[in-house]
Parts: sequence; structure tokens; C-alpha cells
Amino acid sequence: MKTLLQLYFSFFKVGLMTFGGGLSMFPMLEREVIDRRKWCTKEEILDYYAVGQCTPGIIAVDVSAFIGYRLKKTLGAVIAPLGVISPGFGIMLLLATVLQQVADYPAVQSAFVGVRVAVCALITVSVVNILRESVRNLWQLAVALLAFVVVAVFGANPAWVVLGAALLGLAQGRLQKGKPAPEGSHRP
Repeated sequence: MKTLLQLYFSFFKVGLMTFGGGLSMFPMLEREVIDRRKWCTKEEILDYYAVGQCTPGIIAVDVSAFIGYRLKKTLGAVIAPLGVISPGFGIMLLLATVLQQVADYPAVQSAFVGVRVAVCALITVSVVNILRESVRNLWQLAVALLAFVVVAVFGANPAWVVLGAALLGLAQGRLQKGKPAPEGSHRP
């Protein structure tokens, strides 16, 4: 029961303090789940993000469900996402009632412009941190750049790009089989 309460309140805190969606929550999630609670490793969280990016729904909910399931199976997979969505639900309910009445005020519109810019900065920091942790060699950098170009320039569906990258990773793993792993690489 104690772990379930910790799951709920840890993810409640992450949900309360995160603005801008799943990627912007990465630094807070890292501090809470990896550094403070030691519930998983950085590599595992990156894997959860990768799978969560390919599954339907909100990435924050998906990642919290993976971590919750890891700790407390099905009940954990329910409690952790409830924690992460509770603050947003409450705040959105409050904002929905108030925002309708003040949305046209120039000060409110200006505030939203500032919030959007700050959220872009938070997402950029998260992307840079994920890149630092995930891209360890030139091959990985090439796959990351190829994936970026295929999605950003050609508008490919990200799920197919991730599937393609997974297949490239499998092929590269087969080629490397029997060879010593490069320093800093993560092999399951």
C-alpha cells in the first residue's frame, strides 16, 4: 500500500509541476523516478519513452503506466497514471470555467504567448537531454538524423519511423553479435 501511495503522489507531483506535455516532463520525471525513488534506470525510462511515443494516448500517461506496472503490476499501472493526470484534470476544470470569461483580454493572450515560448524551451531541454543519453555513436546519430528528416521533412508517421528504427537496431545488433559492445552502449 505504501508503494502505491508513493506512486500516486510522485506522479501527482510530476503532473502538477510539468507544463507542455510528455517531453517537458522528462527532467522532473528523471529526478523523481530515477534519482529520488530509484524505481528505474535512465536507460529504462528512455525505453519507456520510445515505446510510449509509439502507443496511442498521452506519453506521460503511458510512461507512468509502464513504471507503475514495473513496480506493482496492474494496480500500479492504474495508480501511477491517475497520479499524473489528476492535477491536470483539476487545473483544466478550473481553467475551463474561468478562461471562457477572460480569454479575450489582451493580458491573458500575452501571458499565453509567454507560456508557449517557455514550453518550447522546456521541450528543447528535454530533447537535448534525451539525445545525450540515447545517441552514443555515429551509427545512432545517423539513425536519429534520418528519423528526424523522415518525420520533419517528409511527414512520415512517427510510429512507422520508430518501427523502422527498431528494425535497423535489430539488424545492427545482429551485425555486432559476437563483437565486444562499444563503450557507453546499452545492450539488453
